[in-house]
Amino acid sequence: MARPNFIELPARDLAASRNFFERVFGMTMTPFGPTYACTLSGDVDIGLQADQAEATRAPLPVIEVKDLEATLAAVTATGAPITKPIFSFPGGRRFHFLDPGGNELAAMRADVVPE
Repeated sequence: MARPNFIELPARDLAASRNFFERVFGMTMTPFGPTYACTLSGDVDIGLQADQAEATRAPLPVIEVKDLEATLAAVTATGAPITKPIFSFPGGRRFHFLDPGGNELAAMRADVVPE
């Protein structure tokens, strides 16, 4: 069953945002380059995107799916706009789309999916 597994937040200042989540909530944020960090808990993780060219305007819910291409086809069949085609990131692949309410979401498939 598809389920939300990640929430990506836009961050203006990665160091300040990372420090906030680590100090307030005791989260461990793993850096992935100079503009990205995230938790790696394996549950619903939090990502911080400080690259303003890549960041969404609002929090980005990410839904984990078993078949990314089939999900892309299903989203496309509804006429929903694809805002970012399938791309790879450390740990998997995903794409972004708009739901009928205009909310941007992402569907992702991890490189290794637990059974």
